[in-house]
Formats: sequence, C-alpha cells, structure tokens
Amino acid sequence: MSGHDLTEDLCARVGHAFNARQPLRITAGNSKSFYGRKVEGDDISVAGHTGIIEYRASELVLTARSGTRLSEIEDALAENRQMLAFAPPLHGPYSTLGGSIATGLSGPRRPFAGAARDFVLGTTIINGKGERLKFGGQVMKNVAGYDASRLMVGAQGTLGLLLDVSVKVLPRPESEITLCFEMDFEPAHDKLRQWILQGHPFSASCYSGNQLYIRLSSTINATRSAHASIGGELQSNNLWTSLRHQTHEFFRQHQNLWRVSVPPSAETIASGQAQLTEWNGALHWIASDTELFTKAREAGGHATQYRLFGEISDNPFQPLSSTMLALHQRLKKSFDPENILNPGRLYPGL
Repeated sequence: MSGHDLTEDLCARVGHAFNARQPLRITAGNSKSFYGRKVEGDDISVAGHTGIIEYRASELVLTARSGTRLSEIEDALAENRQMLAFAPPLHGPYSTLGGSIATGLSGPRRPFAGAARDFVLGTTIINGKGERLKFGGQVMKNVAGYDASRLMVGAQGTLGLLLDVSVKVLPRPESEITLCFEMDFEPAHDKLRQWILQGHPFSASCYSGNQLYIRLSSTINATRSAHASIGGELQSNNLWTSLRHQTHEFFRQHQNLWRVSVPPSAETIASGQAQLTEWNGALHWIASDTELFTKAREAGGHATQYRLFGEISDNPFQPLSSTMLALHQRLKKSFDPENILNPGRLYPGL
C-alpha cells in the first residue's frame, strides 16, 4: 500500500472510531510500550507507514513518516556526517521516529544541544475526528502564533496520530573524547559548572560510582586543548551509547527505577539510594521502592516511574496541579473531542 493510500486508510479508521466512540491504541515498533499507562482499545498501527520523504543535507532538514525506524534515519544521516542531536534512545531495533517524538525522550547530549521538542520543525497528524492536519514546516521560523507541532512531542499520541515529522539535524563533531575523574559528588558538580563557564566544548556528563565522566565534542584541536586544560583519564566513548540507549548496567540492575528531573542546583534527591546522574546534575536515575513525586516537586522538578522491565505502573507520571490538569483537558478536547486516541496513556481521563 502506498503512503497516500495508507494515510487515507488511517484517516478512515480514526474517523470510524470517532463516530463509534471506540478507543484506539496507537502502535508502531512497541519499543516504548513500557513508558506510560496501559491503553485499552483497538490497535491502530503505523508500523507500515515508513520511509524518508525528503532529506536536504545542505539545509539540515529531514522529513520522514512516523513508522520509519530510527536506525534507517541515522544510517542516512551518517552518510553525510550528520545526526539527530537530541540523541533519542533506541529501545531495540524497532524504535521509530514517531515513537521517539511521541515520548519526547532525549539522550546525553540534551543539555548542550537541546531536547527533542527543540528540533521538531513540523508534523502531519490525524486528529481524533479523522482529519489530516499539518502544522509547522521545514524551516526554523515559518509560523506565527502557537506552534502546535511541538505539542505532539511527549503527548504520546493522545492529541493526534503522527503521520510524518520534519526535524532539524546537525553535523557530527570532528572529534569526541571521554574523560574520567574520581571525586565525590558535590566537588564533581562544582568542577563541572566551573569548566562549563570556562567555555570548554562539553556535550555530555555523567556521575556514577564516585566517578565523573565528561564528553568533549568539537574540532581535534579544541578537544585536545580542553583535555590539556582540565586533565582527566581518557576513556572509551561507548559509555554514552549505553547511556543513550539505556543498556548501561545501571538500568539492567534496577527494576524500580525513577527518572527525576530537577534544577542542577537542587539538593540531592533520595540520598543513600543507588543513583546515576546525567545532564550536569539535572537528571537523576534513582533506584527506589518508595515514591519520589513529592521530593521531586519540593526540589522544583518532576519524577517518572521508569520501568524498563517488569510490570507497568498505574500512575508513572508526576501528578498534575489542578491548573495544569485543566489545561491538558482543554487541549485533549480540542484535538480529540471523543477521547479515543490513546485514552489514559498519560493520565486517567486524558
């Protein structure tokens, strides 16, 4: 079936579900099925809606259908020494572009390059009435008013079924090196902030097991100069691949894992628990059998139960305030008036 025919078929199926008020569960590679609440409904798959529609390497723009595997996209980008700079995790070979945008997850480069939302230029979706809608475009500034395409990032299909996505891509750095320092947590993050202020070309950081790891990305001369300035032992760059794709042993060792995002200046969350810290102290992976929503909120951040393995949580995401809940409900009503698209994936009733 051609891309056009499959789009028409998907629109018809959503339109029928709208008329019948029948919930739909959006699927593709299913590599991120662990991330979110269980959805009850008829499966509607975009796994066959694949292919790179347009790739303009000279303009750093790529448009692809939502079911396109990330591995295919990254292979195409690698031929031109380019990359998806937000480094979405691949939870297996079937991870898709649509899944990475729908979940909005970003990898180790995120605090230096930007989040998934920052790279989305435009989307085409099917809303909850079966209507095909296009938002944004293929340039960084092409619309006035609300940027509805970026609302789809992290919405997990609750606002629309993604058909295709246009993203900005970036050149790969000429040189990348990883350095390791043995030091306690607080001195490590003081040093890290100091080095960043000095303008060194950081692209990732991680603290685990009394070790601070940093990645430098730039020209060969710039990374060599930074290494000479700050010292540290050279390590393999493979660490960042395992952190990005969450195959690092830390993720394999702990089932009750929490993803806690707080300001880097916040006090340590859940001290005494097994932890791995990324994003210059802003992202904490914490193994805990007790809920961390309260502590995360008190620290000015938010938490997510992140169960890569084991049973999916009934309420994995930080509870919403009454104001935010009302806003989410209005958005849901606008895009999906009968609440048929991935209902309850994020929160009950949404």
